[in-house]
Amino acid sequence: MDILIQQVVSGLATGGIYASLALALVMIYQATDVVNFAQGEMAMFSTYLCWSLLQAGLPYWVAFFATLVIAFVGGVLIERIVIRPVENAPILTIVIVCIGLLVILNSVAGWIYTYIQKPFPSPFPGKPIKFGNIVFGAHDLGEIGLTLGVLLLLFLFFRYTTLGLAMRAAAQNPTSSRLVGIRVGWMLALGWGLAATFGAVAGMMIAPIVFLDPYMMFGIQIYAFAAATVGGFTSPLGAVVGGLLVGVTENLVGTYVTFIGTELKLTVALAMIIIVLLVRPSGLFGRSFVRRV
Repeated sequence: MDILIQQVVSGLATGGIYASLALALVMIYQATDVVNFAQGEMAMFSTYLCWSLLQAGLPYWVAFFATLVIAFVGGVLIERIVIRPVENAPILTIVIVCIGLLVILNSVAGWIYTYIQKPFPSPFPGKPIKFGNIVFGAHDLGEIGLTLGVLLLLFLFFRYTTLGLAMRAAAQNPTSSRLVGIRVGWMLALGWGLAATFGAVAGMMIAPIVFLDPYMMFGIQIYAFAAATVGGFTSPLGAVVGGLLVGVTENLVGTYVTFIGTELKLTVALAMIIIVLLVRPSGLFGRSFVRRV
C-alpha cells in the first residue's frame, strides 16, 4: 500500500510540472485561439535568461521577477513581429511558423549557452518532508503550490477584470469585439506576453529537476500537450487536473504494467491524447464551440 501511495505522490509531483506548462499552452489558446508549439522553447530560453542573471550575482527572487518581465516583453514582441503578419493566414501556416520559432529558439540557445547541461537552483529547501513512510520533495510541493497559485490568478484575471474579459472576447469573436471598441490586435499581443510569463515560471520550476539545457522541454512539452488535451484547451482548471492525471497515470502504469516500465512511459501520454481526441475531443473540462457557416 505504501508503494501505491508513494507512486501517486510522485505522480502528482511530476504532474505539477506538466500542469505548469499546460497552463501556459491553455493561456495562449484561450487568449489568441492559437496552439503554440514553441511554448516549451520559449520557457527554456526564459530560464536561460534567469540563469544568466543569477550568474551575474542577482538574488534568486530578483532574477525570477526580472525574468518574468523580460519574458512578457519577449512574448509581446514575438506576437507583433512573428505572429501578427500571419494571423489571418491558414492554420497550417501558423503551425509551421510556431515550429520554425521552436527550432530557432533551440538553436540560438545552444549557440549562446552550448548544449552542456547546467544545474539550476531551486528556491525551496532541499530537505524532503516525511509523513510516515511517504516522502514529499519540498521543491515538488512548492512547485505544485505555485501552479495552483497561477491557476487562481488566471481565474480571477479572466473572470473578474475588464482586460481579461476583453482578451476572451477578442479571441472568441474578433469582429464583434472590434465593433464594441476592443483593440483586438493588442489583446492578442498581451495574450502572448502573459503566456510567455507563465511559461517562464514553468521553466524555472522544471529546470532544478531536469537540469538546464536546450532540449530540457522537448519531452515535457509532449506531456503538457497531453495534459491540455485531457483537461481541455479552453479550461485552465482542466490543464491543471489533466497534468496531475497524466503524471499519476504514467507513474502507476510504468510501475504496475511490467512491459511498459520507464522506457514506454511517453507512450502512455500519447495514448491518452489519442483516446481523448477520439472519445471527447474538447477534453474533460473543455467547451465545444459551434460556428455558424
